[in-house]
Amino acid sequence: MLILVSICPLKKQDILYALTAKRNMSCPLLMHHQLQINTHRMSSTPNAFKILIIGPAWVGDMVMAQTLFKLLKINHPHTQLHVLAPPRTQSLLERMPEITAIIEAPFQHGQRLWRKRYDLARTLRAEHYDQAIILPNSFKSALIPFWAKIPQRTGWVGEWRYGLLNDVRKLNKQQCPLMIERFMALGLKKGELLNRPYPKPALLTSEQSILPTLQRLNLQSPTQPLLVLCPGAEFGSSKRWPAEYYAKVANTQLDKGWTVWLLGSTKDQPITHEITTLTKHRCANLAGITHLTEAIDLLSLAQAVITNDSGLMHIAAALQRPCIVLYGSTSPQFTPPLSDRAVTISLGLSCSPCFQRECPLHHFHCMRDLRPEMVVEALRTLPAVS
Repeated sequence: MLILVSICPLKKQDILYALTAKRNMSCPLLMHHQLQINTHRMSSTPNAFKILIIGPAWVGDMVMAQTLFKLLKINHPHTQLHVLAPPRTQSLLERMPEITAIIEAPFQHGQRLWRKRYDLARTLRAEHYDQAIILPNSFKSALIPFWAKIPQRTGWVGEWRYGLLNDVRKLNKQQCPLMIERFMALGLKKGELLNRPYPKPALLTSEQSILPTLQRLNLQSPTQPLLVLCPGAEFGSSKRWPAEYYAKVANTQLDKGWTVWLLGSTKDQPITHEITTLTKHRCANLAGITHLTEAIDLLSLAQAVITNDSGLMHIAAALQRPCIVLYGSTSPQFTPPLSDRAVTISLGLSCSPCFQRECPLHHFHCMRDLRPEMVVEALRTLPAVS
């Protein structure tokens, strides 16, 4: 039995609807969900242990979640891992050899859509999962495994999810300061400690996928050293190094004969347009015109990547590209690049990390005082690509 308490951030009527969804299934407006399962790498092992993983919504978090996938396969090689994920992160899962099947979530991040969730859960019962691991901490993310009647449902308490979860973990932030530790701990038995060294994300690329990407974007395979700049960050402006600083670094490398590409989403186009203008259109501005899988292929060609704390940063690290990662409002102590070829730069001001989307003090010193000359010097000493 779930108890409604005042600390729960969901509206009372939403929780009541969610908990009575079975009764609401008789509503004629409810359409049956057509389950989309991409059988990525189906295991041939009969009666293999099957785990449904409710994946995170953010690109960077999904890359970091590969540490959990790797840990599970190391400890139990024949386990089948099915991941429920939004469409925007599915191309990442396709590059992870640990994943058996990918299930498309029929809702976006933040959407409740209780009926669709229940209908999907009812369909998933046919998969007969042995365990579910719920990576997000939200109340709604735990509903599908509960409604799918998965016998073991593992996750952090999060938004007061007692009852929805029956393998409930209480987070000790001092014991698990890193995001990847919080993910991997859910793949162990309760109370079991993680062993170092930790597995690191590693995304697959191939010449068969890279060449069509270059052709579609009318790009030549670089003959000079390639610098990729990732100046965006979906979280908010507090994570973005100024565009004029990126442009100054780009001009320095362009004058040395480097090729420079700009990557990002459609939302990042104003930033990349400013950089393009300040570099006299000597950069290839690819923001908003690449699919995520193409961005993976393009990043794999880089001799160096300069990036904010973003999803593309985690992808570049997972590709083992030499990276310079710039931190302002966030901290490399929580979400560092998981690569030996990455260098992080943070000024460590008394006001940071604040983890706010916008600078609460309105001065943005954590990024503005991080000068381009510091990054150019770090680029000079960056570990080379083998």
